[in-house]
Amino acid sequence: MTKRNKIIYWVATLWLSLGMLSTGVVQLLTMKEGQGGLDMLTHAGYPAYLLNLLGICKILGVVAVLIPKFPLLKEWAYAGFFFMMSGAIFSHIASGDPIPEILPALLLLALTIVSWYFRPDTRKLVFLN
Repeated sequence: MTKRNKIIYWVATLWLSLGMLSTGVVQLLTMKEGQGGLDMLTHAGYPAYLLNLLGICKILGVVAVLIPKFPLLKEWAYAGFFFMMSGAIFSHIASGDPIPEILPALLLLALTIVSWYFRPDTRKLVFLN
């Protein structure tokens, strides 16, 4: 792995982790109607309990992406991030939200793809023939 690719990987992974961790914690701490994440979730037609599930999954995904080894677990975490952010983007679009509300999910989706693509060989699944 070249030094450039390693830098791209770590910058994308750290920003992805920070974004997922911060939104995950906010989702876990949001308990009342009228607070950020819960309003968006109910506006899109989702039940409030989904907020806790998303928050826990994001935090566990960050741990999985950052810890060494466990490449299969990392693949599942990246897949989870991809599906969560894709779902968020399409939910915003279906709800008729303006572009600025879609951009955070779009940025996290892009960081997920960049981090996954540039991950080191030690963090990839190895298939035996």
